[in-house]
Amino acid sequence: MTQLAKLYENTMPFSLLHDKERNALFEQAEIEEFLENEYIVSAEENVEDAHVHYFVSGVAKDIIYQANGKQVAVRYDYPGDFAGLLTLVANGDMQIAVQAAEKAKSIVFPKASFQQAMQQNVQFSQAILERVSQMMKSLYEEVKYKTSDLSDQTEPALYKKRVSGFMERPTFIHPDESVYAAAELLQTAETEGVAVSSNKQDIEGMIGYRQIFDALKEGRLDAPVEQIMNKDYYFVQEHDFIYDALSFLKHHPAAVIPVLHGSRAVGFIRQSSFLSVSNSVYFELTYRIANADSIETLASLSPVHNKQFQLFIQQLIDERMYGYDIVELISSYNDRMHRQIIELSEREMVHEGYGRPKINYCFIVMGSEGRKEQGFSTDQDNGIILADYDELNYKEEIETYFERLTEKINAKLDACGFPLCTGGIMAKEKKWRHSLSQWSHTIDQWLRNLDAQEVRDFTIFIDFRPVYGDFDLAHKLREKLTHAMQHAPKLQPMLIRDTLQIRVPLQAFGRISTSSKEKRLNLKQSAMMQIVNAVRIYAVGYGIENVHTVRRLRSLLDNNHMSKSDSEMAIQALHELLLFRLKLNLQQLDAGEPLTTQISVKELDKVDKQTLKNALAAAKGMQQGLELRQNRNKVNG
Repeated sequence: MTQLAKLYENTMPFSLLHDKERNALFEQAEIEEFLENEYIVSAEENVEDAHVHYFVSGVAKDIIYQANGKQVAVRYDYPGDFAGLLTLVANGDMQIAVQAAEKAKSIVFPKASFQQAMQQNVQFSQAILERVSQMMKSLYEEVKYKTSDLSDQTEPALYKKRVSGFMERPTFIHPDESVYAAAELLQTAETEGVAVSSNKQDIEGMIGYRQIFDALKEGRLDAPVEQIMNKDYYFVQEHDFIYDALSFLKHHPAAVIPVLHGSRAVGFIRQSSFLSVSNSVYFELTYRIANADSIETLASLSPVHNKQFQLFIQQLIDERMYGYDIVELISSYNDRMHRQIIELSEREMVHEGYGRPKINYCFIVMGSEGRKEQGFSTDQDNGIILADYDELNYKEEIETYFERLTEKINAKLDACGFPLCTGGIMAKEKKWRHSLSQWSHTIDQWLRNLDAQEVRDFTIFIDFRPVYGDFDLAHKLREKLTHAMQHAPKLQPMLIRDTLQIRVPLQAFGRISTSSKEKRLNLKQSAMMQIVNAVRIYAVGYGIENVHTVRRLRSLLDNNHMSKSDSEMAIQALHELLLFRLKLNLQQLDAGEPLTTQISVKELDKVDKQTLKNALAAAKGMQQGLELRQNRNKVNG
């Protein structure tokens, strides 16, 4: 590698090395090439065995692994950039990976030889550490920006209350003020923390008693607060639901959380801000899910097995929370179950010698879980999107890995109260496990050859949503699907014909038609799905990407594709029908009976029967709207 050392003798930062030092560094180096989506630095890589990469060509992306199961691409590396520098200052496993975004080539230095060069040459060491500092700052800003995205509605509207209704006025201190002054301010303001800010708007850091105590031990009470402030603080936006702040404070009771409007501080949240709801069983259960280390523990926490969770849902019903908000909460709870099951399955793969995944993937849920309309009675509808891997030389190894991983995931979900799908719509099935390019091809084939038998599988697929992994894969597939469906003229008529096969059982003069002596009505098939299907058909036609039925309805209203009265009527009907299903399932769970969606009409009181009739009337109205559209299409055709 002497020629390589000569080639880079005038290139920063290698030009800072003496010839002997540079030759010694490059003597241990190798040139490696990486294909698109191949890992350059893996999150599973132990820092002691790591390497430093200097990019010669191509582009790579840095990926942060978040606690909610989401992978976020936070920055890109180009020729002249380094990858793996953070291993020089880190201990243990990394929470960041570097992946080739296109074909890339790098000069690879062993960590030990790179550290030796830094020890020998102060200027080279300073230049590298400056890059490390810039990289950490860049990553921090990117993570801070991307994790404050208000469009990512990952949690339900618990109690329909938001942070803005609980926040207190913020307390600020200038970064030039002393630590002693900060301690006095904490005492006089009777707060656990103050914000460091030059303009009383933009927060530069936070100061609390922990930082004060650290400064006291070091004898630095006269130091400016900017030297000891915490720059890596947790924050929320004022329009977030209180769950975001409450979940954090449940396990960080001494913390003060800044509340932001955009980037400007508008308030503080602390534990005393909402003591009335801080003991909710929901937060305790979700904490236990995140720390569960066995499938037996997770199974005991699942909605169908956990009595505390069931009582909590009953409490929300009693407090007149909207049905669609309650099922969104259940769905978010289920998301947490899914993420922990996937984590446990990956750990099993490592323990069995298969290692961690060699490519990115995204686990998706479909159907009612995809729409965040999950109740207690459900089965699995899921799949997986793999990053494109056809050009990788270990293609068969990748396919074997994900075949085994998905078998584990589906089996564990089954053990936790999510029964295996009788229709085979599960990630372990080859039909529902594809690379991004394969999924794109499958969608094209599906839309060209869709028949009555497969239309229902496709209908379930339309409502997919990512819950774990590289969400960018799901977003790209969503864009492809939305565009393809809008340019598939046969799709809407087929979807309409399929949903009209089951009629809403409401006769003239509001009489509910039932086919059995017990006078039972299938809430799901006879009513809920008629609303859900109709709204989906409209959303597909108008290119609305959101899969949540209520949000679809609101998008249709906002874009003048549906009247306000029709939208509100459908939302109200869905709320009532979901409540009927929840109450029915809770009764069945309490009695130890199998879960169904068959409600006994004759057992309803007068008020509930009228409520059910109103909901059925709204569902029938949605069906009639589809019939009108179908007839217009026939005339125009």
